[in-house]
Amino acid sequence: MIFVRLCGWLVLLGRSTASKDIELLVLRHEAAVLRRSKPKPRRSWADRAILAALTHLLPRTVRMYRLVTRGTVLRWHRRLVTRKWTYPHRTGRPPVSAEIAALIERLATENHGWGYQRIQGELLKLGHRVSASTIRRVLKA
Repeated sequence: MIFVRLCGWLVLLGRSTASKDIELLVLRHEAAVLRRSKPKPRRSWADRAILAALTHLLPRTVRMYRLVTRGTVLRWHRRLVTRKWTYPHRTGRPPVSAEIAALIERLATENHGWGYQRIQGELLKLGHRVSASTIRRVLKA
């Protein structure tokens, strides 16, 4: 036990004062977070940011034994990204507006010889991009 303590002190002598100061800041912040424990210590976003920034500055050997590990920081980041970047889960194509549907019907009734692709081309000339299958679906409805 004495030998282990002596080796630990020798390692501390070899480290810079900046890394020792950073480790003290991390330990103080971890202690402050743990003092707030009701049933379980809750970390706020600011706590997470401080701990992540400070532990990044620690030496690799000391970093492994902290409350906040690299995996914890990555998990926080993934959770933040999933909360921030959520997209609506829409399936299928957007519906055709009533104006375009009326225009498709008008082109089809006025020009009996035109097929779906010809109507598609005429709509494209007018600035409306509609597929031939959508035109077929509108006309069948």
